[in-house]
Amino acid sequence: MEQLQVNVGKVPEHFRPTLRRVGGDVKFGDLAANKVVKIRLTDSCQGCPMSGRTLKEGIQRFVHSEIPSIRAVETVI
Repeated sequence: MEQLQVNVGKVPEHFRPTLRRVGGDVKFGDLAANKVVKIRLTDSCQGCPMSGRTLKEGIQRFVHSEIPSIRAVETVI
């Protein structure tokens, strides 16, 4: 589980440059025992109407392609 956490912890670095161009950011929150990744969208991404789409079609799709054992990606407030 530790190696999985390290790999998941690198996910924000993949998206950070794109999100920062629009004034937003993403932070890794936690990896639950049930293999659900918790992330936090911050700055202009927090509360953005497109944040759900960013999460599901961007971040979750990328995580599943890189780490297939992850069940889901969810945001935390």
